[in-house]
Amino acid sequence: MSILLNTIALSTLHRRSLPPLAPISFSGTGTRRRGLIVRATETDTNKVKGQVPDKAPTKDGSSFNQLLGIKGAAQETNKWKIRLQLTKPVTWPPLVWGVVCGAAASGNFHWTPEDVLKSIVCMVMSGPCLTGYTQTLNDWYDREIDAINEPYRPIPSGAITKNEVITQIWVLLLAGLVIAGALDVWAGHDFPVIFYLALGGSFLSYIYSAPPLKLKQNGWIGNFALGASYISLPWWAGQALFGNLTLDVVILTILYSIAGLGIAIVNDFKSIEGDRALGLQSLPVAFGVDAAKWICVGAIDITQLSVAGYLLWSGKPYYALALLGLTLPQVYFQFAYFLKDPFKYDVKYQASAQPFLILGLLVTALATSH
Repeated sequence: MSILLNTIALSTLHRRSLPPLAPISFSGTGTRRRGLIVRATETDTNKVKGQVPDKAPTKDGSSFNQLLGIKGAAQETNKWKIRLQLTKPVTWPPLVWGVVCGAAASGNFHWTPEDVLKSIVCMVMSGPCLTGYTQTLNDWYDREIDAINEPYRPIPSGAITKNEVITQIWVLLLAGLVIAGALDVWAGHDFPVIFYLALGGSFLSYIYSAPPLKLKQNGWIGNFALGASYISLPWWAGQALFGNLTLDVVILTILYSIAGLGIAIVNDFKSIEGDRALGLQSLPVAFGVDAAKWICVGAIDITQLSVAGYLLWSGKPYYALALLGLTLPQVYFQFAYFLKDPFKYDVKYQASAQPFLILGLLVTALATSH
C-alpha cells in the first residue's frame, strides 16, 4: 500500500501547471525545429482537450479522490474538505518515504517507541505541514494557468476565498517550522539543522512558485528543485534526526534529485495546451514530444546507473547489483509504455515502473548505513 501511494503521489506531485522552460531563442536550423515542434504540439493538444471532461469533478465522482486531491474527484462544498484537497495528501507519501530512507541511512534508528514517535513527527512536518504548504502555495500562484487547464479546481472556481487560502499557507508554514525546531530540541542538536532544512525547503518552495524568481519558469532548474524537495530534503531531515549528514549521502541524494527531474517531466506532456496559451516553454513544447520523452527516461535511468556505479566503486557490490536489478524493470516499462505514447500511457508507466525506483531509494539508504 505504501509503494502504491508513493507511485500515485509521484505522478501527481508535478500536477502540470508546473515547470515550464524559459523562452529559448534559436537560429538557422533551430527555427525549422521550432516549426516542427509547434505542429507536433498542436496535435497533442487536441488529445489533451479530449481528456479534460474526464478530470472534472462530478456529482458521481469519488469523495476519496477529492480528499486526496487527484482526478475523478466528487464536487465538494465542505470548506474543510476543500482545504484538505488543496494540500494534496496524495503527494505526502514520497516525503514520508524520504524520512524513512534518511532514518535507515543514519544507521542509528531503533524500533523503540521514542524513535518511532520521532520519525512520525518528522513525517507530519514533512508531509501534511510543509508539503501541504507547498501545494497550497503552488495552487495560489498557478490560479491563472489552472483557469485554463483545470478551471474547476478550488481556487479558480471560487470554492475558497483568497483570505482563506493565504491563512492556510501561513498556518501550515508556521506549524512545520515549529515542529522542526521541536525536533532539533528532541534530538539534542547544538545547531538546529532540521529547522534550517525546513526553512530552506520552505524558501525553495516559495521561489519555485512565486515571482519574481519563479524557478518553474526554467524547466531544468525548476524540475531539479522539485526533485530535491521531494527526495533530498526529507531524507536529510530523517538522517539528521537520528544521526549526522555525510558527504556521500548529500551526493547520492542530489543525484537522485536528477531522477526526480525526470519524473516531473512525465507530467509535462498533458499540459501543452495551457503552456502554449500562456507562452510557457515546457520541455515537450521547447524540444518536441520525441526529444522530451528521451530526456525524461535518460534522467531517470542514468541517475540510477550512476548511483549503482558509485556503490560498486565504494565497495558495496551487492547493493549495486540490487539497484541495477531494480533499474532494469523500469527500462522495460519505459519501452513498453512511456516511449510508445507518453500521453496515453503516462499513468500506467508510472504505476508499473516507479515502485522499483522507490525501492531503489531504500536500497541506497541501507547501503550508506553500512
